[in-house]
Amino acid sequence: MGLFSILFTWPLAPVRGVVRLGELIQEQVERELYDPAALRRELEAIEEARDAGRVSEQEAARATEDVLARMTSGPATPAPPPGRTT
Repeated sequence: MGLFSILFTWPLAPVRGVVRLGELIQEQVERELYDPAALRRELEAIEEARDAGRVSEQEAARATEDVLARMTSGPATPAPPPGRTT
């Protein structure tokens, strides 16, 4: 039975590889997007830009709200990998 499953699923191996690569990229992006240190640096950059006059108070407030919304929402919980049950 194993030989038949290998023969019939072998053509799908590149597709599974691309899907897994997409999942890894998504995980990395979410880690960077919700990293507390990165969020803190972003808030500091907004404050510096506001103090230097590069952005208005309204723009700074809007950007700060966006960062705070990301802080409170957190990353989406990923689905378990195929074949694993939780």
